[in-house]
Amino acid sequence: MTRVVQPLGTKGSLLWIQQAVNDHWTSLDEPILAKLSGSNRIEWRSPLEHDDFAEYRDGDFLDRVGLSHLRPALKEFWPERGPQWDALGVSDRGDVLLVEAKAHVAEMCSPGTAARPDSRERINRALVSCAERLDARVSRAPWTDHFYQLANRIAHLHFLREQGVPAYLVLVNFLNDEAMKGPTTREAWDAAYQVALHVMGLRKGHALSKHIIEVFPDVATYRPTDSQ
Repeated sequence: MTRVVQPLGTKGSLLWIQQAVNDHWTSLDEPILAKLSGSNRIEWRSPLEHDDFAEYRDGDFLDRVGLSHLRPALKEFWPERGPQWDALGVSDRGDVLLVEAKAHVAEMCSPGTAARPDSRERINRALVSCAERLDARVSRAPWTDHFYQLANRIAHLHFLREQGVPAYLVLVNFLNDEAMKGPTTREAWDAAYQVALHVMGLRKGHALSKHIIEVFPDVATYRPTDSQ
């Protein structure tokens, strides 16, 4: 399925991204808008309460952000069951926001791709092409096996940018999720991403870095019952 209905979140990043989007947290929107010159408002397209908190992938994610015309190109670029976006948004200026949300560092350590051999070959081809465009070290760890989730998100950002779309990858790193024993400071998240980039062979200021926005909403200022 490319529209994936989600339960009402009770903990972790599922809970917090649903609340942040549907309750219009300023700690989510304002840091993003600060990086989008000329934009004043974000229209979140998922996960929305009236849409069963659904998350989207493949061609349906393109439909959700008004890019249906890129369906054929995406099908050529990546096999089915691509990234499932935690949230999708569009700014009033037309910037497309692809969100990956996390509440604890262990979520970054995703397993490698479990795709079938033919799909894995296509995925590897796309990831290698992206890595080369970003001047990643030749001695990098294979992106199909290490930090694969972050790698495929960056690759999809690269795909959209190559198509002329003003797209941004938004890494939402929640702070102070006590239940998940998540980071309490931005510096802890920064250190985790430095490790990931090192393993992936990427410089901190790689060619897509200016199109990657990191935000750090503090969940200690919210309660899970606030929107319920």
